[in-house]
Amino acid sequence: MGHHFELQKDIELAATPEQVWEAIATGPGLDSWFMGRNAVEPREGGRSSLTMAGHTDEATVTAWEPGKRFAIRAESGPDGAFNAIEYLIEGRDQGATVLRLVQSGVLSDNWETEYEAMQAGWDMYLGTLAAYLAQFPGRTGAPVAAFRPGAGTPDQAFAAVADAFGITGPITEGQRARLTVDGLPPIDGVVDLAGLPTYFGVRTGDALYRFLHSGNERGNVLVLGHHIFAADQDPARVEQAWQNWVNELPIG
Repeated sequence: MGHHFELQKDIELAATPEQVWEAIATGPGLDSWFMGRNAVEPREGGRSSLTMAGHTDEATVTAWEPGKRFAIRAESGPDGAFNAIEYLIEGRDQGATVLRLVQSGVLSDNWETEYEAMQAGWDMYLGTLAAYLAQFPGRTGAPVAAFRPGAGTPDQAFAAVADAFGITGPITEGQRARLTVDGLPPIDGVVDLAGLPTYFGVRTGDALYRFLHSGNERGNVLVLGHHIFAADQDPARVEQAWQNWVNELPIG
C-alpha cells in the first residue's frame, strides 16, 4: 500500500532569482549541480527528463513562472507511486535568494528508507547548488557519474575515499584534498561538504566532486556524481576514468 509523503527544504543562495531560475529550470543548469543529465521543455505542460545509469525518467512541467515557481510531476507507477517536485523562488536584498524545495507524492514498499534517502540526498544536492552558484556563476558544468555496487558499509567506503584523497582523521569541511586519477589532471581542492555517513564533497577551481553512499538497504552503492567545469575535458573520457578509479578503489 502506498504511503503519501512530503518533505520541504529551504536554502538561502548567494545568487539572484534569475540565476537560481537558470540553475533549477534548464537542462544545462540542472546538469551543473543535480544528478544525471537533464532536459526541460520550457513551458507549462512541457516535458522534463533525467537520464542516469542508462535509465531515463520523464515528468510533466506543472508550473512555469520564470523567476518564481517551477514544478514537475512524474507519472504514477502501476502501484500508484509517484513523485512531484516544486521549487519556489523568493528574492532577498543584496542579490540573495531563498529557494524552497517541496517534494511530495506516494512511496511504495520500504517508504521509510526511501524517505530518509531523499532527505539526505537533497541536503547534498542543495549544498552543491549553493557551491555552484557561488563558485561558478554564469558557467555550466558537465555531469560525470560512476557507480560501485556492494562497496561495503559507509564507514568502509568513505575511509577508502578519504585515504585516496590523503585525508587523515575525521572528514571535515575545509580540509585539503588531493588525488590523482589515471588519465586526468591532478585534483587539488578542499572538502566543502561533509554529510557523513551519507555523502561528502570536494571543490576545486574547475569541478565539484560528490561521493554518495546509498546505504545497506539500497545495495551499499558508492555513487560518484561530479560536475566538471573545465572546458578542455571530454566528459565521456572523464567518466570512464572515474569508473575505472572507483572499480579499483581498495575498500576494506
